[in-house]
Amino acid sequence: MKKYWIAFIVIMLAMHDNVSADFIFSKGRILKVSLSNEEEQVVHTAFGMFSHDYHAVFGGYAILSASSKLLIGTLGKGSEAEKLLDQKALQDLRLHPEAYVIKVQNDQICIVGSDKRGTAYGILELSRRMGVSPWEWWADAKISKMDSLVFKNGFKLFEYPSVKLRGIFINDEDWGLTPWSYLTHEPSKIKGQIGPKTHARIFELLLRLRANTFWPAMHEVSVAFYLTPGNKEIADKYGIVVGASHCEPMMRNANAEWKLEGTGNYDYVHNRPAILKFWEERVKQLKNSDNLYTLGIRGVHDGKMQGANTLQEQYDALTNVLKDQREMIRKNLNSDVEKIPQVFIPYKEVLDVYNMGLEVPDDVTLMWCDDNYGYIRHLPDSAERARKGGNGVYYHVSYWGRPHDYLWLSTNHPAQIYTQMKMAYNKGAKDIWILNVGDIKPGEYLTELFLDMAWNINAITDNKDGLDKHLLNWLAREFGQKKAADLADVMHEYYRLAYIRKPEFMGNTRTEEQDPKYKTVSDLPWDEQEIKSRISAYDKISEKVISLSKEIGATKQDAWYQLIEYPVRGATEMNRKMLYAQLARHGKASWEQSDKAFDTIETLTSKYNNLGGGKWKNMMEDQPRKQPVFMKLPHTTSTAPMPVSQKALVTLNGNQFSKFEGKVPVGHGLGYEGGAISLAKNSSVFYAVKKIKTDSVSIEVALAPNHPVEGKLIRFAISLNRKDLQVVDYHTVDRNEEWKRNVLTNRASRTVRLKVANASSTVAEDEIQIKALDEGVILDQIKILAF
Repeated sequence: MKKYWIAFIVIMLAMHDNVSADFIFSKGRILKVSLSNEEEQVVHTAFGMFSHDYHAVFGGYAILSASSKLLIGTLGKGSEAEKLLDQKALQDLRLHPEAYVIKVQNDQICIVGSDKRGTAYGILELSRRMGVSPWEWWADAKISKMDSLVFKNGFKLFEYPSVKLRGIFINDEDWGLTPWSYLTHEPSKIKGQIGPKTHARIFELLLRLRANTFWPAMHEVSVAFYLTPGNKEIADKYGIVVGASHCEPMMRNANAEWKLEGTGNYDYVHNRPAILKFWEERVKQLKNSDNLYTLGIRGVHDGKMQGANTLQEQYDALTNVLKDQREMIRKNLNSDVEKIPQVFIPYKEVLDVYNMGLEVPDDVTLMWCDDNYGYIRHLPDSAERARKGGNGVYYHVSYWGRPHDYLWLSTNHPAQIYTQMKMAYNKGAKDIWILNVGDIKPGEYLTELFLDMAWNINAITDNKDGLDKHLLNWLAREFGQKKAADLADVMHEYYRLAYIRKPEFMGNTRTEEQDPKYKTVSDLPWDEQEIKSRISAYDKISEKVISLSKEIGATKQDAWYQLIEYPVRGATEMNRKMLYAQLARHGKASWEQSDKAFDTIETLTSKYNNLGGGKWKNMMEDQPRKQPVFMKLPHTTSTAPMPVSQKALVTLNGNQFSKFEGKVPVGHGLGYEGGAISLAKNSSVFYAVKKIKTDSVSIEVALAPNHPVEGKLIRFAISLNRKDLQVVDYHTVDRNEEWKRNVLTNRASRTVRLKVANASSTVAEDEIQIKALDEGVILDQIKILAF
């Protein structure tokens, strides 16, 4: 009997040891942390954020102590945490900037970063695992309480970023961030000042999103970043790499600063000494900060450089500018100029100069841009991919300009962002990703999606299920697992309907166009049935949101309103306003319905600006630039008939193919009905249709309006029964009329006429073949228009 008791005691002790070997956060527990005072400032900043989160979740306090169970350190600083790692873990860390290891062993948890930011991200990973949303402050995503959180003995996590520099650009800040900052959050007597208190909140968000780079606001409506005391210091505190946009070389906001500190004209060709002095003053100021230097020169604002009129003159000037800027960096920052991050952005007319053969130093990153509407205009070729400095992307989810602004709601389709950025990464653009987020709000989800991809390009599987899971997890984190499925359906429809036409585009108007027909709201090319169907689709998701809002707890109501209710109901009411007006102009609806929708938008916006006791006052503006689409519409009567849409005899979504040849087509949820597919180069899909008993057939092929991936063409081939193969190119030229139509409708269309072989055959079906001849082909729909 004695030996059985001994065995029992041994088993119990082993079980006890296993339990005690786990690392456990517990309610009310004092958490002792080992963290050297010698660590960089951003590490202590991250620890301060984690301490706040720990108290909010568990009610206890995280304190620094020589005797501790949580050990934190940065590689090479001799910390106790580093001593607990094996050689494999240490070697992994040495290979990757901004990496971290989290390891649990014998009731201790250690966090070691490969550098200061890696350590900071490792600390804040604990906050993520406690359920703390990155939007806990920016969207009032209240932190939920927990009794305990267990990290099992042996737990190990090793992570590092896919993209080296990743962050956001505050832009067109006129109606949101600027007035909110200087009038509400950080009151200032200086109009347009965005100060360190505001930037601290932005940088905290970036750390939580594992971002490291920031382009400050740059328009005249706001005070330039470095002209406000404390901004530089707060960037240093949060370890943020501060850069600047395509028209702000050498960290100088020429738009705001030249008139204050420059001499003469902002003209490098004729006023070179003054320009160099202007730049060098800022470079000296930033000697001990982390910065990304934009090279080159454009105009004082978003226009071509002054003093150089022809392309050749611009080429000659830029060649000399690059030499001067590099010498300035070498002289003032580092004799090894390649140690300082630098970027050259071939944007608009600068792209023309680059294409002339401009020699950009090999260690400088080339940054490519989308067309402002989410379609990347150029992807690195083989020579550009081989560059030491690599490549990057500047991307938009907010834009002011032609053919129409979208500055109000954030409605870019997640699958558009995913497919574009994944393609860019695969083509070698993996050194810098910057997202133009406008005022940050209401682009919360799209910002996180973009930065999640930048952190781990493989975290989302390359199909619709992967994207659906990302959105579902995001919604579950914010509002709970039970609500997530219903909410996911709502948000999928929200993005699908806006993909067809954004709320800001519903007036059929255009901005900055001279033709008067684009300055007045007019009918969209939709008939009565299409209009009523769209109104009904929006009504369903709006009603669902209103219903679900009653089930959201009081602590989550403000987050719910910002992240879900306002954007969904705002988009719904904009569509109701514009579409009921179109019906009313033709005597098919009451003007009261349109007017009511306008009033509802105003009410919704007022509620937004009064959330949190006025925390967000001046943040949300439902009429940016006072565009006609935002106004209450005049009660007019149309003298023209109601638009009549051409009805397709058969409509097939891309994913309704009967078979394929080559690589498996991939669906990501894009398209007018969510059925678009990405078709690999030289791969084909086939569609079976009922036997066509005429000599020829007219077929419209609708595709996502991507730009060429390699070369100057983007083509598909189409045939009927594998005969009479026709090759079709659908690339657009710069900002021509077709491109404008394409980006307003998220669609490139081509109509072909195909001969029908053996029309009298008794075969039951014919077969349409679509073959991608180039990369980047995303097939949305095929419509048979006429036999």
